[in-house]
Amino acid sequence: MLTSPANPIREPKSIRMCSFSLRRRLYHLTVLLLLAGLAVVPLYASLAGQPFYVTLFSRIIIFSIAAVALDLILGVGGLISFGQALYFGLGAYVVGILGQLGIENGWLHLAATILLCGAVGLITGLIALRTAGIAFIMITLAFAQMFYFLAVSLKQYGGDDGLSITGGSQFAGWSLDDSNTLYYASFGLLCAVLIVGTRFLKARFGMTLAGIRVNERRMKALGVPTLHYKLCAYVLSAITTGVAGMLYANLTHFTSPSYLSWTSSGELIVMVVIGGIGTLFGPVVGTLGVILLETGLKSATEHWMIFMGAFIVIVVLVSRRGLVGFLLEPATEGSGKRPALKELP
Repeated sequence: MLTSPANPIREPKSIRMCSFSLRRRLYHLTVLLLLAGLAVVPLYASLAGQPFYVTLFSRIIIFSIAAVALDLILGVGGLISFGQALYFGLGAYVVGILGQLGIENGWLHLAATILLCGAVGLITGLIALRTAGIAFIMITLAFAQMFYFLAVSLKQYGGDDGLSITGGSQFAGWSLDDSNTLYYASFGLLCAVLIVGTRFLKARFGMTLAGIRVNERRMKALGVPTLHYKLCAYVLSAITTGVAGMLYANLTHFTSPSYLSWTSSGELIVMVVIGGIGTLFGPVVGTLGVILLETGLKSATEHWMIFMGAFIVIVVLVSRRGLVGFLLEPATEGSGKRPALKELP
């Protein structure tokens, strides 16, 4: 019996659910394998006599932390912030300025980063979150550029030339000057952020934030204080990004106004988009792909940006949800809709 185009043959619901379950298991297996691979990088680098790998993957992990923090407000909350580099730079400058003053206590570095980024995030968030869309993007960009030019004007701390850091953060006998210690500290923080983020997505706060992204007017009509929810997410994202900046300063032993530049914010957004917006682990995959490809292309040609641009265009066109979308997107094939937040891993 022939079926009309208006009534196509559909797979039984049980088959579709089984297919989605298999894809989700494959996704979880990919996550575990990638994290396991990152965990053994220092060991492989030691056996291969290539310490450069530790530095390279430390950079990947640190930027992954910042990208996941951005995905918290971009993917879940729908807030496109072009000022995320502001907090990354503040965390780096905390280490640089305190180090120049002779303060190398890592706990003080961490506390100062959390307090400074939290305070700046709270103040700027109260202003920026009263707007939406292009206005929000421009205000976050404006705040980032304000602090960028402030850093340039601080001639006693290097100004436009940046600031060299002589000593790393010291944590009760553990020094982030050691590359392996810094690597595993960053890796541990990334794992913690992913675990907490997963719980966050499934918690009431995460679901409410997702509802605000879908229809803020309806959430307000239900009596939800939407500004409070968005502000809490914004401040948490700012603090996490600031801690990533603190780790990056320990990695490079240098801090510069360029860390606060809008181009750095743009790079973080690209990492999130390439990996998969709203997938939490997607930004890690996106950061890994972007930095590895960038490193390889720079060593091959001086025109590497052409090929990087082509890569970004291809990924965005092929998969609506980035690289992770190749595993998750079939779950909504034919529907034309993005999966609900509860369907995300």
